[in-house]
Amino acid sequence: MDIRDFYKQFCSEEYDSKGRLCRFEITAADDFNFAYDAVDAIAALEPERRAMVWTNEQGKERIFTFRQISDYSAKAANLFRAHGIGKGDTVLLILKRNYQFWFAVLGLHKLGAVAVPATHLLTKKDIAYRVEAASIKGVVCTCECESHNYIDAAEQELGVKLVKFSAMGAFPGYIDFDAEIEKQPAKIKRVPVTKTDGMLLYFTSGTTGNPKMVLHGYHYPLAHIVTAVHWQNVDPDGLHLTLAETGWGKAAWGKLYGQWLAGTGLFVYDFEKFVPADVLHMIEKYRITTFCAPPTIFRFFIKEGMGSYDLSSLKYATIAGEALNEEVYHRFKEMTGLPLMEGYGQTETTLVVGNLRENLVKPGSMGLPSPLYDVDLVDEDSLSAAPGKVGEIVIRKKDGDTLIPGMFLCYSSDENTTIRAWRDGIYHTGDTAYRDEDGYYWYVGRTDDVIKSSGYRIGPFEVESVLMEHPAVLECAVTGIPDEIRGQLVKATIVLTSKYQPSDTLKKEIQDFVKKATAPYKYPRVIEFVDELPKTISGKIRRVEIAEADRRKAKQKTE
Repeated sequence: MDIRDFYKQFCSEEYDSKGRLCRFEITAADDFNFAYDAVDAIAALEPERRAMVWTNEQGKERIFTFRQISDYSAKAANLFRAHGIGKGDTVLLILKRNYQFWFAVLGLHKLGAVAVPATHLLTKKDIAYRVEAASIKGVVCTCECESHNYIDAAEQELGVKLVKFSAMGAFPGYIDFDAEIEKQPAKIKRVPVTKTDGMLLYFTSGTTGNPKMVLHGYHYPLAHIVTAVHWQNVDPDGLHLTLAETGWGKAAWGKLYGQWLAGTGLFVYDFEKFVPADVLHMIEKYRITTFCAPPTIFRFFIKEGMGSYDLSSLKYATIAGEALNEEVYHRFKEMTGLPLMEGYGQTETTLVVGNLRENLVKPGSMGLPSPLYDVDLVDEDSLSAAPGKVGEIVIRKKDGDTLIPGMFLCYSSDENTTIRAWRDGIYHTGDTAYRDEDGYYWYVGRTDDVIKSSGYRIGPFEVESVLMEHPAVLECAVTGIPDEIRGQLVKATIVLTSKYQPSDTLKKEIQDFVKKATAPYKYPRVIEFVDELPKTISGKIRRVEIAEADRRKAKQKTE
């Protein structure tokens, strides 16, 4: 079998006259398990095929074949089993970008256990919440951070005893993952699973309230065929880089499932702090062929300068995680010749809307709905929104669907939240957009972020998008603040680039800039310059925190 056709045994797909994917259905058996049926199968088909190139800031390098990944995943499964972890057990993985993450997550898949990826930025409170909420039984923690201190403190506070493994070194009270895995056999008897069994659990980093537990089943990886093959356009003989830590859902999108189903090699750069020049150097040195990152990364690339790097190996670039500013699109294309192919989805889904064909892209648009999903825009009465009208992005169940491939099984241990998300028989994303006459979707904002000023509905992103075109603006967040006359005023909280200093003159210049670039009623009547924006632990801007601070200030003035 040609590796380019490997994924096709699990799905059925069709293209329209323009070469665009118009139908995609998952046809895999109910007992599909990515670790056995994809990784082990490719290892048997082409054992020496490159699966991963890993390097870190210190210049260390490891290259793994699919045979090695297959063997280490079995070894990891046997190690976990030897310490009492089995089917249905939840295991926390705090491994940054260490290559041990791939051994561990696949090992858990082979056991039918539930992997719970988490970032090393979590505090004791965060870890305690996760351990208790998800009934965590074990944890694998890298020695390249201080998380073990928080794990130990959470364990003591909760009065629980976790099975603890350490990677990249040894901690007292932890099992040395790297040493012990080498002692395990590279074979394991298959553990049966079904598509409704829990496989992967993510804690969402919502801007309000405690994180929700998003539980995915064993068919979830297959939906990422669309992500990797049709959106990221990965090259089976190339290297793909998605810039994400393994603790975030984006790692499942770009550092594991779809990419290996497509047979491509993963490039993993294990760094502590993002430095644009270092990442550009990695792309140049390792001849990266496909690349995916949030718009912020591309903004930094552009502002820091890309002209001195040889990026000629890049064949495709995709963008997700935030809405794409059109200026970033045009600047990147000028410098590389590549269009940025925007896509949209959530931790609860795979790619929902995306630009899947380079010759059909509309700059600034999220693209067209993936044929995997029945996507719609609805108004407040759950009726389909007309072209040009803003509505909430929703996903409907297709006829006969009890479980939508690629979508989460539920919010674990939270039936009420699951029911609210699926109200009216459709899944509500909480994100708003409008679609044009050609069916392309254009992002507006979160349903709870819309600003209502003087009768106008203003999406923060449409103002932020214009602000980001001003050379003084590095980052920004647009919110509404209470106003007796207009209901709300548009406020911009701005982080300036290093070449600019806050001043009233600059405020006026930015306001005039927005007035000229978009409808005048959208311009920010209030501008605040700050050193940094409040963000969630996953890096999403917390507009709600800015709004709450403004409400407190307004209240103090009236008292």
